[in-house]
Amino acid sequence: MSVNPDVLGRTYPPIAPYQVSREAVRAFADAVRAESPLHREVEAARAAGHADLLAPPTFAIIVAQRAEAAVVGDESAGIDFSRVVHADQRFTHHRPIVAGDELSAATTVDAVRALGAGAMVTFRTEITDLDGNKVSTALSSLLVRGEDQ
Repeated sequence: MSVNPDVLGRTYPPIAPYQVSREAVRAFADAVRAESPLHREVEAARAAGHADLLAPPTFAIIVAQRAEAAVVGDESAGIDFSRVVHADQRFTHHRPIVAGDELSAATTVDAVRALGAGAMVTFRTEITDLDGNKVSTALSSLLVRGEDQ
């Protein structure tokens, strides 16, 4: 297993705040083909009770992956990104993400499990607003193929 099992339980420092813009919400909605006017029209989003444009639920991946990059970029973790297959992604949303949010995130390595010559690594990324309130929890599992695979 090339992944260092000592990273289990390690929490990486939070990322700099990410400003959720209307343009980013609309572009993400286009990319995932989310057609709701709540993602595109401020008036529709406000009429539905949101402060601004509502991000599609999977928009949280933008913030989560910025935080997860710290683990992948940590040489001591032993994760060779060229050997990674994204195995699973899940979100628990504590509140909707809307344009105007400023979000930070910190990633913890929750599991490192040997699989033959490779390993399965699971990250938990807590996405928060600038007051520290939980916005979303992302769970991501990566299969890191071994050298001979």
